[in-house]
This record gives sequence, C-alpha cells and structure tokens, in this order.
Amino acid sequence: MVDNTVTIVGNLTADPEVRVTDGGATLAEIRIAQNKRKRNSDGSWEEGDAMYFQGTVWNDMAENAAASLQKGMRVIVVGRLNYRSWETQDGQNRSVVDISIDEIAPSLRWAKANIERSSGGGSSSPQPVARENYEEDEAPF
Repeated sequence: MVDNTVTIVGNLTADPEVRVTDGGATLAEIRIAQNKRKRNSDGSWEEGDAMYFQGTVWNDMAENAAASLQKGMRVIVVGRLNYRSWETQDGQNRSVVDISIDEIAPSLRWAKANIERSSGGGSSSPQPVARENYEEDEAPF
C-alpha cells in the first residue's frame, strides 16, 4: 500500500464551507494558501508564488473546524492526497488533487488557542491531572 500522507501549513483563504450530504454526513471544504518564501544571501526574504490547496473534513471534525477556524488563520493540515478527474458539460477534461484531511489545527506560532473538549468521539477516561507536590528530582506528572 502506498502512503501518500502530506502535511501542509498555510493560511485559510475562506471560512470552512459546511454542508450535509444526502446520506446525512457533515463535511467541510477547506481552502488553504501556502506562500513559498526563501531567504536571500543578504538576509532578506523573497516572496515566491503561492500554492493553493483544497481539502475535505468529515463529521464531528467538520463541525469543530467550522466553529473554530476562520479565513486568514494559519493552520496545520495532515491528510491523504486524492486525485479526481471528470468531464465538464462542454466536453473538457478536468482534474484536481485534493486532501482528505485526517487532522486540522490552528498553528500556535503566532496565535493562542483555547481548547474546549467536545463530548462526542472522545474516550471516557478522565483527564490526567498534574501533581503539585512532587519531589525536586521527580517528574511533575
């Protein structure tokens, strides 16, 4: 089996677009731009051409992404590449490579996030709690 996992870091070019399929599954379409920059010999940055990606998030993660992410945010996406092709009504062949997103999160390089644990899909085990009274040479967990 070929592993085609990719990791993309870029900015959202639009808010996630949520819709529900005929079968009742929720999906969100994600659009990301990634700018190629390189450092010149004098230390300055040179902007390159932007690359654009689109991806799909499903079910609870789609709802969470729509509630948490918005246009302009820097995100980290991990997913699998998919190739699709089709013929338009006027007979032209079209194709696209998109990302089936397994994980998506805001980048914490230039932003803070407040995490709110959702009730669905998680484990029933309690959150680990850090100990406050530990010995100096002992790990604090």
